[in-house]
Amino acid sequence: MAWIFSLSAECGTQQAVAEQFSHHFDQVSWVLSNGSQSQCRVGIFQDIEENWWCRVSPTRVSEVGIDTPESAYLMTELGILLYQRLQSAPTFRYALVGVEVDEFRTYTELLESPSNLMFPGLVLAIAISEAMESSPDFRPFSPGYVWKPYEGEVYKPLMASSELKSKLNELLMVG
Repeated sequence: MAWIFSLSAECGTQQAVAEQFSHHFDQVSWVLSNGSQSQCRVGIFQDIEENWWCRVSPTRVSEVGIDTPESAYLMTELGILLYQRLQSAPTFRYALVGVEVDEFRTYTELLESPSNLMFPGLVLAIAISEAMESSPDFRPFSPGYVWKPYEGEVYKPLMASSELKSKLNELLMVG
């Protein structure tokens, strides 16, 4: 199973809005600090509430999650680039960068559980932020949007290594 690193943005009920958003990112490319080039691939889809999403997936990034410190660094670099591009993007309601962030919350879930919004990097339209009475941790992102600042991607050796996980489990069994 692939673990996809992406920017996922919920664009509301209109397919045309998601398509316009996707055009802003389609084929955008960057040269990364390691010298490789990454290009954005885009796709739009509907969630179970029939709201439209756009997924922006950069190429040349691990598809098995964050399995090394280097992959965490590259994903963080790409995350910053995606957020920079997002600042000038067409209209969307909310967005997040990370591994497996597609449909991380439906619109209804977002509105009904504002206390569960402590995702670093979550960008909200101001109208949604006000409707939810979002946390004071949210700061200005771009005109019409606020965010909980991005903290980057993190390598967790216990998640990436079954051998280390097994050794920890043995340790936890003592007693």
